[in-house]
Amino acid sequence: MSPSSTDQNTSPSITALKSLLTTTLRITTTDNRVFIGTFMGTDQLLNIILVNTEEYILGNETSRFVGQVMLPWRLVLHVEAFNQQSTPNGKAKDDKSLYI
Repeated sequence: MSPSSTDQNTSPSITALKSLLTTTLRITTTDNRVFIGTFMGTDQLLNIILVNTEEYILGNETSRFVGQVMLPWRLVLHVEAFNQQSTPNGKAKDDKSLYI
């Protein structure tokens, strides 16, 4: 089976998920933690894998670098994607809205 035929059979959900690869995500968990890192994928159980990740505790201004993390889907409350907007000169506008 050629790669193009498998791409044609891919569901819209998988396509949307693939479009988020290497995007900065902010994930809030049920235990009041926030993880901001680069989305690298999921496993078969839909656990989320992030790299270059900072961990924050809601209500606490400090963070710690945790590197690569796998977040169980059952602990995830919110997932927000970093949207880098372009300015008229073509450069990306850095939106710090994901950060605490």
